[in-house]
Amino acid sequence: MGRRLLLAIFLGGAAGGLARAALERGWPADGHSWPWVTFAVNLAGTATLAYVIARLGERTYVRALAGVGFCGALTTFSTLQLEALELAHDHHVALAIAYAGGSVGGGLLVAYGVSSLARPRPAA
Repeated sequence: MGRRLLLAIFLGGAAGGLARAALERGWPADGHSWPWVTFAVNLAGTATLAYVIARLGERTYVRALAGVGFCGALTTFSTLQLEALELAHDHHVALAIAYAGGSVGGGLLVAYGVSSLARPRPAA
């Protein structure tokens, strides 16, 4: 893998990781209510990744920077799982199921919607 490609992934990852860390620090999950920050960053990252792949997929450095780096570091399935388990452990089982299902289902809907809208249309 080329150095410029690695640099693009690194820079995107640094930006995505710092953005998520800042948001999580500003609005930490409390274990008793919907983890809005993780939910929002996962949906935003899904939307960004869907757009990058559907619209800019052929641009190697953009895909590496925005898709692999930024979206990879911004989104977090492991935190989603941990927060859902913490909710369930604290006797908020229905909320945990709604959060996990809403996150996965919402992500699929966002990915489908954004990629459908972003795909280049054939010239008429």
